[in-house]
Amino acid sequence: MARWLLPEGISDVLPSEALFLEQLRRSALDLYRGYGYELVVPPLLEYTESLLTGVGADLDLRTLKLVDQVSGRLLGLRADITPQVARIDAHILNRAGVVRLCYAASVLHARPLHPLATREPFVVGAELFGHPSIAADAEVLELAVRSLAAAQVQGLRFDLGHTRILRALLDLDPAAQRMAEDIVAALSAKDAAALAPLTDELAEPARTSLRALMRLHGDERVLAAARAGLPARPAVLAALDELQQLVAALTRLGMPINVDLADLHGFRYHTGATFAAYAAGWPVALARGGRYDDIGRAFGRARPATGFSIDLRELARLHQGTPPPAILAPAGGDAALAALIEELRAAGEIVVRRLGDDDRVDGLDCDREILCADGAWKVAGRR
Repeated sequence: MARWLLPEGISDVLPSEALFLEQLRRSALDLYRGYGYELVVPPLLEYTESLLTGVGADLDLRTLKLVDQVSGRLLGLRADITPQVARIDAHILNRAGVVRLCYAASVLHARPLHPLATREPFVVGAELFGHPSIAADAEVLELAVRSLAAAQVQGLRFDLGHTRILRALLDLDPAAQRMAEDIVAALSAKDAAALAPLTDELAEPARTSLRALMRLHGDERVLAAARAGLPARPAVLAALDELQQLVAALTRLGMPINVDLADLHGFRYHTGATFAAYAAGWPVALARGGRYDDIGRAFGRARPATGFSIDLRELARLHQGTPPPAILAPAGGDAALAALIEELRAAGEIVVRRLGDDDRVDGLDCDREILCADGAWKVAGRR
């Protein structure tokens, strides 16, 4: 095997992608700071008892594990940063009021999320702890919208869902609760043929209501259809009210909206409204988020929580990078030339000095150069 080969799903981040990732990271963290979110940097690995507490089997399967040679205990390389941030809020900071935290770092997956996915995503995200209101959900949703807008994603659309609707419908029949995992899988896959035999023996209104979820997707008119077609249980009506408020928030931000009551990603993890962001013609979500109350219970303090994360490397695959423009400067120790170069760099320009008369600059678009004309150094277009 060639020594330069990397594991499947692992790749170097080359200059154009690295520049794009860093620009997005900076803009996102500056955005979050303006909303009062404090930056945290959790460790790359933790004991699995902490890293995987309360997160479900899916994240466990995505987590690479190894034995700590110091303690002999099992360690995990993080596959998701949200549980780590929840630990920091619940156990380390231990503040009484609302806490806003953000992060930007790599995670590692034991297996890719889809065939073209990297196993080493670079994620940015924001988490809000300590407030159960829909206003908190709307705030993190606004942050997600503005994060993706900064990346100039074309054809951006947000899908909204709510896990409490399905939970309320499963509560209508104990048999439905026993088949919850299979029902969730069928609904998530929009597989009516798989859902039918699972619901055949259920009592009404559980049978009809669960089958109706399969059809309840589309624009905001879905919410009116759900009010008319689903049982008027308090939990169902409250969830639909929350979705109506999030639809209004996205509308104010000018975002196209799709409501999908059968979108149940993270059903065992999320406890309320959820959202996912998609770009036109792109098959996978660029961002995911939602409410996940009581995640801190495993660390000794249950807290309401809502947040989101964005995979910047997935965004980079959408981005058609071009070399940044640069200015080519001649070699030499002229003081006036050096002063001009410093002035240009301070203004944000890339200035590359020649090391000799015949060196070639690859990878940058040197569309201008510094020339001496009439005894003065000036920037001109390259011939």
